Amino acid sequence: MSDTLAAVELDVKSVQEDGTFSGYAAVFGTKDSGGDIIRKGAFAASLARLPANKVKMLWQHDRDELIGIWTKFEEDDYGLKAEGRLLLETARGREAHALLKAGALDGMSIGYNTIRATRDSVKSARVLEEVLLKEVSLVTFPMHPDAIISNVKSDNETIAAIRAATQVIKEI
Repeated sequence: MSDTLAAVELDVKSVQEDGTFSGYAAVFGTKDSGGDIIRKGAFAASLARLPANKVKMLWQHDRDELIGIWTKFEEDDYGLKAEGRLLLETARGREAHALLKAGALDGMSIGYNTIRATRDSVKSARVLEEVLLKEVSLVTFPMHPDAIISNVKSDNETIAAIRAATQVIKEI
């Protein structure tokens, strides 16, 4: 089993002031630019035996740059959803936080060992049936075209949205 990396764009639901965020670390059923397709369920055994906080959160796959902790992973129909918290006490954690909030950083990439894979000759792809998740990094250049940022919020944007909704309700 060799270490393998796969990247997807970070689908961030929100980035909070305390550094917490969520998004998709992997997307199921579509080929990435590295020629891999991840099958739904590929992470199930790994997630069952390895707590989220044991999967490392790295900066650009650099083993010397831990930037946070993962708090939850779960598979849904779309992919591997990840929740974590950047450690704002670290310089790189603060930098990643600022870049995420600004929308400049939008990539995640998984580091894993392949346990079981098959070949799809029709799609010219390797299909990852089971993997051991080792780390999930925030990266500049993701490989997967289907996972995109949906929304990045700061507390000020959230407050502004609440105020705008309240004003609309008052006008009704």
